[in-house]
Amino acid sequence: MGLARALLFGLLSWIGGVVAGEVGVTDRSILIGMTAPFSGPNGAYGLDMKMVINAYFRQLNDAGGIHGRRLELRALDDGYETERAVANTRALISQEQVFALLASYGSSPTTAAMNEVFGVARVPLVGTISGADSIRQSPKDNPNNRYMFNVRASYANETEAIVNQLTSLGFKNIAVLYQNDGFGKSGLDGVVAALGKHNQSPSAVATVERNSVDVGQAVQTITRANPQAVIMVTLYKPTAAFVRAMRKANQTPQFMTLSPVGADLLVQELGDEARGIGISQVMPYPWNDTTPMVREYQKLLGKQGKPTYYGVEAYAMAKVLVDALRKSGKDLTREKLITSLESMQNHDLGGYRVSYSASERFGSRFVDLTVVGSGGRVLR
Repeated sequence: MGLARALLFGLLSWIGGVVAGEVGVTDRSILIGMTAPFSGPNGAYGLDMKMVINAYFRQLNDAGGIHGRRLELRALDDGYETERAVANTRALISQEQVFALLASYGSSPTTAAMNEVFGVARVPLVGTISGADSIRQSPKDNPNNRYMFNVRASYANETEAIVNQLTSLGFKNIAVLYQNDGFGKSGLDGVVAALGKHNQSPSAVATVERNSVDVGQAVQTITRANPQAVIMVTLYKPTAAFVRAMRKANQTPQFMTLSPVGADLLVQELGDEARGIGISQVMPYPWNDTTPMVREYQKLLGKQGKPTYYGVEAYAMAKVLVDALRKSGKDLTREKLITSLESMQNHDLGGYRVSYSASERFGSRFVDLTVVGSGGRVLR
């Protein structure tokens, strides 16, 4: 009987450990969910992010975890497709029973997932590769936004920095190429608003479909304007295709693009043809160690890969989540995590700051302008 009682006590203790606390939390672990592209034209973005997050979680777990709990990542591939991202988010919450979400990708996928799934389920998401206004509304205006914590600056912040730079150089003929989805349209709106402050408007506007490199019609439309500059709100494959086609058409404007393009991937795709392209960035420069957060990221990365803007952004997202988990204490709930995040005002991640409150989900407004130099080096 003594053995039977001991076994029963052990079983009840194990069950208690599993069911203790919030969904996705046991005495020994915290389960975090992620949906991003790990395949298709944009798979390299998501794979880089997942690799960094897994490496950071391993580092934390080796040091004892968060209040004695190990962090576990459950990551699903959405191919940068909105319907798959929504389905993945639903599966992560209802089937996988994750505690919180981390590092999503894309404006349309994240907006749809927020309004249809994780906002309704009251499960917080920390960080997404999107600067869209749709996920930056006050929770008072859209209750689902209460569960969205942005880590990067908005597309309005990026496009304003680009437009201010171009207009300061005397450019008056500025065209726009944008991706036909939430990302591209939000960027286009930002360009139009920023140009309006300088009493200008785009000289031409053209579009390319998501996950497509069919830029022929866009080149024809923009070529007719003979622009001095083109702001491209596109990802690296269509950006590369467009730049090549424009140069083939003897068009040599100043090309500018936004941070989601992925500077290293654009250079990899275009080679020497990337030289001179300007890129706005929303993270500290990842190739030197003057910023403490970047120095930590580089040490974490070790020999696993080369530093990238996407990698350092994934690290920043994970740090925000981890700092909030620590702040929430041992008795962890989603509501405590949200309260901890909302108390992060001017929170320093190591030379990069984020700020939230009960009414604000912007995170950061940091924007840096870079240009691709000789040999594919990204220069500040």
